[in-house]
Amino acid sequence: MAPRFPGRIALACSFGLEDCVLVDVVARHRLAVEVFTLDTGFLFPETQVLWSTLEARYGVRITAAPADLAPLDRTQAPPWERDPDACCAARKVVPLRAKLATLGAWVTGIRRDQTPDRATAKVVEWDERFGLVKVNPIAGWTAADVAAHVRRHEVPTNPLHERGYPSIGCAPCTSPVRPGEDPRAGRWRGREKTECGLHADRASGGGGIPRP
Repeated sequence: MAPRFPGRIALACSFGLEDCVLVDVVARHRLAVEVFTLDTGFLFPETQVLWSTLEARYGVRITAAPADLAPLDRTQAPPWERDPDACCAARKVVPLRAKLATLGAWVTGIRRDQTPDRATAKVVEWDERFGLVKVNPIAGWTAADVAAHVRRHEVPTNPLHERGYPSIGCAPCTSPVRPGEDPRAGRWRGREKTECGLHADRASGGGGIPRP
């Protein structure tokens, strides 16, 4: 993928298991792929530590795409309670759009079996929403495939996964998942919301990184 988009392709890392695997792949194969993250200002402390750990382990720099927002008004309910969709848009979608405007392609760690919205994800597709190529190298992987790669290559991961957090986002909007629940049940618990708005409008594609 890198030769087709030299200097213009980047991995969006949210520090989940899948993205940690992709950081490992990028570093071990010395791919010309930039790595960035959306720093919402509400990451778990454990996520912040993982950020530094990945940089030190792989010798890569994970740059931040911060949200340009005014300080929170403490006299009002926090934005994730008033309107979680608007909160995600301001802290994730807008910064992502600004970052992607500088790229020709972006890489994500989404898998088809994560949510119904991702079930049709292709490995290479046109991202109509953001106007560039989108690469989902492990779209066809299962959770077991991801876990196998983590074990085999001793990939650093978030310790919150061992405390009942299979899917980790911003601290105010992420809670532990109980046995038998969907892995993303802890995201925006009590609401119909299941996505932050970054992954939509997929098109055709194929290929991918072979399973471990």
